[in-house]
Amino acid sequence: MRATFRVLGAIWVSTLIILAAFAFLQVREERERLRNDLERRAGLLAESLKEAVEPVVKRGATPALMRALNRFGRKDRSIAVYDSVASPIAAAPADTPAVRSQVPEVTEAISRDKITTGFRTLDGQKTYVYATPLRQDEKPVGALAVFLDAASLDTAELALWQFNAVRFFVLALGLSLITFVVMRMTIMRPMSALAEWTKTLKVGKPLPPPSVPDAHLFGPLAQEVSGLARNLYRAQVAAEREAALRLAGESLWTEERLKQFVRLRFNGQSLFVVSNREPVSHVWRDGKVHTEIPASGVVTALEPVMRACGGVWVAHGSGNADEHTADEHGRIGLPPDDPCYTLRRVWLTKEEEEGYYYGFSNEGLWPLCHVVHARPLFRSEDWEQYRIVNSKFATTLLEEMEGHEAPMVLIQDYHLALLPALIKARRPDARVAIFWHIPWPNFEAFGICPWQREILVGMLGADIIGFHTQYHCNNFLESVDRTLEARIDGERFAVVRGDHATYVKPYPISVATEFVEQPREVTRAALLEELGQSVEFFGVGVERLDYTKGLPERFRALQHFFERYPEYRERVSFVQLAAPSRSRIKRYQELQAEVVQTVEEINRALGTRRWRPIVYLERHHDHREIWPYYRHADFCMVTALHDGMNLVAKEYLSVRNDGGGMLILSKFTGAAHELRDALLVNPYDYEETAEAVRLALEMPADERQARMRRMVQLVREQNIYRWASLLLDDLSRLTAPLGEPKAAAALVV
Repeated sequence: MRATFRVLGAIWVSTLIILAAFAFLQVREERERLRNDLERRAGLLAESLKEAVEPVVKRGATPALMRALNRFGRKDRSIAVYDSVASPIAAAPADTPAVRSQVPEVTEAISRDKITTGFRTLDGQKTYVYATPLRQDEKPVGALAVFLDAASLDTAELALWQFNAVRFFVLALGLSLITFVVMRMTIMRPMSALAEWTKTLKVGKPLPPPSVPDAHLFGPLAQEVSGLARNLYRAQVAAEREAALRLAGESLWTEERLKQFVRLRFNGQSLFVVSNREPVSHVWRDGKVHTEIPASGVVTALEPVMRACGGVWVAHGSGNADEHTADEHGRIGLPPDDPCYTLRRVWLTKEEEEGYYYGFSNEGLWPLCHVVHARPLFRSEDWEQYRIVNSKFATTLLEEMEGHEAPMVLIQDYHLALLPALIKARRPDARVAIFWHIPWPNFEAFGICPWQREILVGMLGADIIGFHTQYHCNNFLESVDRTLEARIDGERFAVVRGDHATYVKPYPISVATEFVEQPREVTRAALLEELGQSVEFFGVGVERLDYTKGLPERFRALQHFFERYPEYRERVSFVQLAAPSRSRIKRYQELQAEVVQTVEEINRALGTRRWRPIVYLERHHDHREIWPYYRHADFCMVTALHDGMNLVAKEYLSVRNDGGGMLILSKFTGAAHELRDALLVNPYDYEETAEAVRLALEMPADERQARMRRMVQLVREQNIYRWASLLLDDLSRLTAPLGEPKAAAALVV
């Protein structure tokens, strides 16, 4: 209430000052208007009489003068004529106070021979005096004075002040009532709701802020409190998790443990991550800016690491609203509600993006490394743009690293193969690692690339090169051995060129154990109702639309399953969440058409009015949308034709910690080397894949739970925080001059 009284007091004082100022101006204006009116009336009367009075005064005919004055004199208007020494000669009415008092205006009019005006109090009454000289032979011989009652000026002024006083009280009272109601509705009540909300945040899981009438006023406060609550909740959960792990005798890597590791090992030193894909893109849609999280394994893996470690993430700003949301240097703090790290965007021209990304990276290196029957295309103009863009990324990264000693740099994937050497040439003190997220082919396949030497030299500028599996490491070392003049140290898995050693190691990447914070709460029945399906079982697949993911082969295998086991028709549906990708490339356009056509053919051949064997949802899905499908699906199919790791399999397992579900996994993924309890299949073998679907549905509950429990535990232990800790730990050990046995020995442990 004190705040309310302070606000009301301020309103009263402000209203009083403003109205007093306006009243003063109004009174002054009214006084000036009334004065001008008196002067006009007195002047007209005086000048009219002057012509008649002057001849009479010359003749000294006092009776005639009195007759002239008596015609115009009345109670509120007196007229007097004076001689040359300012003595009254005649006046009308005869008893006018003017003849009994000295009037300075009359004296001044005679002495100065000019009209003189002013206000006088005569017999206690305010009077306006207008005196004009009477002349004979161009010399003043007397004066004619007109006296008008001026009491109306004070009366009018007092009336105005009284009116404004009443107006002040009415206005102040009205404003006070309105302000009180508005404050109660828009401030006091929302503040009470926010206070109650913050009380609930102290004891439990963060809740969304209450709806408030004015988001502009309370939105920032609610956002800050939400961020604070999330931080407190995360800290509380982290502390509880660490305590539980200590009690259980386990030593799992968590976000908090990684934070402490980075803080102690690197003493607050910043981490620099570079990738083509940005963690968040902003796009214009329906006149508004929308936030999208790209469907990318790189983003899924690295975003939790950046939340834990902080630093700078340099990436291509690909969203059409990215420049609108970033500052003049292309920087933006992420996450927006509670920034933990900085995203620095690199702007590319359309020509650069076409050649570097769509051309050389995704029509050249991508099919070359995946070896899935798509012919790689290598064009010299694409290679030139690839070189230009890598140089542009290097320039941006060097700007961000300025002022940092021995910075740590994690370069991601095949888009930036030249970047390590470019960085090392300018900053030899930087500790650089590049992680190759896709497979590395054998020497014969890689030899197809016309610029294989330049790519290998660029990558060997790094101190550490990471792959998902040892097999990919071996292929890379063989490619170097067959292409460059370098010494391969087989014992330490290192490449030595001159005085620089590059260590080649497997770092199987993973996901965060908390795949989604505050997932969308939806029941299995509600989810199936959204899909328009009423089935006993359903499976799920989550992929980008890419020919390496084997979607047509998967759908044909499902068709074979329903044909071989017709008893499962109308009992099982498969839901495919597909995110469009690289749709400007012809091969991807063909794939998109092929996938849609395949789904339509199968649904037309097998489906009924109530049932679709395949529910195909082609659009971007964020992680909160995907989580319920993972949680409720009876099986998840990951049947890529060739993949470096494939994090969808690990995402599914991180969600299915309830012991339910089953994973069907391609043998040709990096994840298959770790997840041996999955149902491993050859995606080209439709019969084997169909049999795996049947087995996933009919597997005894105890066997299913045992398999899933082991895989869930593996993903839990081998999580993304452990992956980051291993890679950062190896980088941190590079303190001795590179190439010395001491540094190498530390990396081989």
